[in-house]
Amino acid sequence: MNIRQRRITSYSPYLLSFIIACLVINSCRVDNSDKLRDPILLEGQQLAQKHCSNCHQFPAPDLLDKETWIQHILPAMAPKLGLESYPGGQYYAGRDAAISFNDWQKLVAYYQALAPIKLKPAKVPVDPEEDWAIFSLQKPQVDTSQTAITTLVAMDTAGHQLFSSDGIRSDLTRWNQQLQPTKFRQLPSAAVNVQFLPDAKGNRQGVFTSMGTMRAIDGMKGEVVSLGLSDNQLADSSTISTDLPRPLQSVPVDINKDGLTDWVVCGFGHSKGGLYWLKQESNGKFSRQSIRDVAGPLQTIVNDFNADGWSDLMVLFAHADEGIWLFLNNKKGGFSERNVLRFPAVYGSTSFQLVDFNKDGRQDILYTCGDNSDYSPILKPYHGVYIYLNQGDFRYKQAYFYPINGCTKAVATDFDKDGDLDIMSIAFFADFQDNPSEGCLYFEQQEPMKFLPHTLPITTYGRWICMDVNDFDQDGDADVVLGNFSKTFIIQKDLKPTWDTHLPLILLKNKTR
Repeated sequence: MNIRQRRITSYSPYLLSFIIACLVINSCRVDNSDKLRDPILLEGQQLAQKHCSNCHQFPAPDLLDKETWIQHILPAMAPKLGLESYPGGQYYAGRDAAISFNDWQKLVAYYQALAPIKLKPAKVPVDPEEDWAIFSLQKPQVDTSQTAITTLVAMDTAGHQLFSSDGIRSDLTRWNQQLQPTKFRQLPSAAVNVQFLPDAKGNRQGVFTSMGTMRAIDGMKGEVVSLGLSDNQLADSSTISTDLPRPLQSVPVDINKDGLTDWVVCGFGHSKGGLYWLKQESNGKFSRQSIRDVAGPLQTIVNDFNADGWSDLMVLFAHADEGIWLFLNNKKGGFSERNVLRFPAVYGSTSFQLVDFNKDGRQDILYTCGDNSDYSPILKPYHGVYIYLNQGDFRYKQAYFYPINGCTKAVATDFDKDGDLDIMSIAFFADFQDNPSEGCLYFEQQEPMKFLPHTLPITTYGRWICMDVNDFDQDGDADVVLGNFSKTFIIQKDLKPTWDTHLPLILLKNKTR
């Protein structure tokens, strides 16, 4: 009987007995280093390091609990190694499998034995203050006939307005300074990103990235469209690119220094995706070229990182092989690639920002992780806000961490105008059962790299998935707009919304000036 025909329906007896023994040992809290003295577990670790590291950073067993490993992560990993399954989770090794079934059992036994029964919650370094800090609330009138599935909020400060998009209606809404809405445009799919800039004639335009679908599939329905923003430009529109794999961001950049604005698009995709260069040709059309043909690009920052006069890219990838990559312009229409930070595949990276926290003239990295819409939808103690200080030569060292379940985004600026950087964060997958206030936190920097968090009393108004920070009322300080994605993607069992499901957004007005 060849290996392709062989059907495996259970663990072999010696491994089954061993796993049971490991469970008993683990319940007695024996140190994991003692367990690895066993040759089977040691070989399982070596197999995990070999096979799991082919696609992403090696995940240590203590990153997840036993049930999540055995019931969710490893079954999802098996097909990627060529293991095939029958209903009920019974595996056999196909002809082209990268691992034999016996070795797969050892790998599973390693995670089964060393993973904790339950993850311990993180301890916050500083207890937060419960107040409004320097902010006051402004919200629009609620339309109870609409369910809020907001996918974009963005302030157009030049036009004294802001824009939002909705995941159900796939439209754009324009809001004035009093937060009175006007339907602006209908889109093929919901917008998730916008860049405001002048067009070739000097008129204001918004370049919107439409995701295509929020479902985790390899659909090529995303678009990048340019829309005129002023009332006399409402007919002005053009399509920059179509057939994109779930794009999440588009940023303008002249990569080849020909004087024409190109675009870099983060095509997040699903199993397929990529980072793309939309090159503007002399006729105004755009041709698409791949920069990195890997799924998961989430966010791009453009800068001349090596000071050679050419635009480079720093990009956060947030699927499987998670991390931040630097793409240095080779001045020939391409890039040299370098990884600067790498994270485990279960982190669920969500955002990053380049800012100088310690005032040494070098840009540091503000990073968040917390996406829990995956194979491991549990609260994770390593989710939250991180600061990595720039050590020079594109090396970064972690200097700060504040745990926030399901952290989605953080933005640093001098909110209170005292000369240092503060932080505003949101968490779409917060612990809404026991700690809903972590859905939005304001971190006031009181001493160098020491922050006092404030929990703003806005938990009843929405569940925040998107945020923009800018001076909306033009009074000299930074305001915050939050978008409410009020339903679906709820990972906590039996949790029902305790927040407003109709309010699309709120504005936190800064009272500093």
